[in-house]
Amino acid sequence: MIPKVSILGKMKKQKPNSESNFNNHFDLLSEEIVFSILDYLNDNPIDKKSFSLVCKSFYAIESHHRKTLKPLRSEHLTKILSRYPQVNHLDLSLCPRITDSSLTLIASFCREMLRSINLSRSKFFTHVGLSNLVLNCGNLVEIDLSNATELKDVGAAALAEAKNLEKLWLVRCKSITDIGLGCIAVGCRKLRLLSLRWCLGVGDLGVGLIAVKCKEIRCLDLSYLPITNECLSSISKLQYLEDLVLEGCYGIDDDSLASLKQGCKSLKALDMSSCQNVSHVGLSSLTSSAECLQRLILAYGSPVTSAVADSLQKLSRLRSVKLDGCQVTCSGLQAIGNWCVSLRELSLSKCLGVTDEGLCSLVTKHKDLRKLDITCCRKITHVSISHITNSCASLTSLRMESCTLVPREAFVLIGQRCQYLEELDLTDNEVDDEGLKSISKCARLSSLKLGICLNITDQGVTHIGMCCSNLKELDLYRSAGISDLGMLAVARGCVGLEMINIAYCNRITDGSFVSLSKCSKLNTLESRSCPFV
Repeated sequence: MIPKVSILGKMKKQKPNSESNFNNHFDLLSEEIVFSILDYLNDNPIDKKSFSLVCKSFYAIESHHRKTLKPLRSEHLTKILSRYPQVNHLDLSLCPRITDSSLTLIASFCREMLRSINLSRSKFFTHVGLSNLVLNCGNLVEIDLSNATELKDVGAAALAEAKNLEKLWLVRCKSITDIGLGCIAVGCRKLRLLSLRWCLGVGDLGVGLIAVKCKEIRCLDLSYLPITNECLSSISKLQYLEDLVLEGCYGIDDDSLASLKQGCKSLKALDMSSCQNVSHVGLSSLTSSAECLQRLILAYGSPVTSAVADSLQKLSRLRSVKLDGCQVTCSGLQAIGNWCVSLRELSLSKCLGVTDEGLCSLVTKHKDLRKLDITCCRKITHVSISHITNSCASLTSLRMESCTLVPREAFVLIGQRCQYLEELDLTDNEVDDEGLKSISKCARLSSLKLGICLNITDQGVTHIGMCCSNLKELDLYRSAGISDLGMLAVARGCVGLEMINIAYCNRITDGSFVSLSKCSKLNTLESRSCPFV
């Protein structure tokens, strides 16, 4: 096989000998090897930029290596696309003024190379530009047109020419109707993911056509659509469907779920948040059909009683349940505790009715929990924390914002017993320095939220800085006991810090900024109302 001539080799002939000698060791490498080296720089885009600025050879190599672009201004598209001819993913979500001329320009430069384009915040283009794009870029497999509120059925008809399309986002495309969606259904037979969230002009007819024509659908988001059980019978026949989102579909009721009874054997995730008309009667239909269901979201729905919990007991593969915002009963939580499955994730955020008795009964049965969210469960005390930390020692995420009845002594148990934690949210709690000293034993912590924790000082934060070297996110919003001394400890120990919030920490001065300047990966700093800065 004849070896491929590298770009580096071509450039070598055009350069003075001094530069050739300087880069001699790279001249020996093929283009593929240098590309492999650049692949290791994906975590930090600045590294690739630095590489490209070394010399003309490196500039050319980096230009041909880059596959993804996210420009800030559309007027520079000509220069950008000329420099980067191998781009296959173009993210224009930061360019609001994308016109038909812009899309035509992209089509002429990228052609068959382009596989994915994000236009989720772009406006000012019409069906004319879309038509040019899809006709000239025949290998497009992903298009995000979210928030294109002026896009009408004629635009959807233009999209139908994208015969290889596999993923399509039409979130808030409120002017598209069943007619336009029908065109997409007929033309885009390879669709695997389709999001129609907030497409208020789409109803049973359009969704039914998608279900009939697009047999490869894996993920389908129908949130807030005015649909009824009329289209669910067609959806139930999608033999590859894995993820179905019905959030806010007020036309869905128990009879609707009964129509799913004969199908959806492959369904793994179901979101029925804010479906107020679904009770345990409808949920019981799932137990005989969705036998592969692993993730269930029932947030802001009907009260979680023992009848609801019992109706889901036979879902033997269920691993994740979200009940956010629901009214729960003690008997309901106890019934969940009696499930034969072993839950990995449970969210009870802002659930009214969560008590020590119900929560303790649940966590003592589900010892394999990895993620637990009890945000704003204001009735629980140290009793619940004791049971959680004793039973669920393998927790990687614990969110317990505003659990105001939990005393400061209870937080010591978290550090003593849950040392696998990677995410911990203690916002608006009574945790103090002793609690933070104990929590600092959780060496894997990458996200720690301590906003409005009025009992902590520099002493506690220093323990975190000294021991939690993997920390990437730290929130100290309105934690008034923190000063420059605490920030110095964090900056020295948490060199990988990417985000920090010190807003309203009124003892912070410029010294903290000097310390944090050493955190080279820091990309988000919130410092509102720090009067001494």
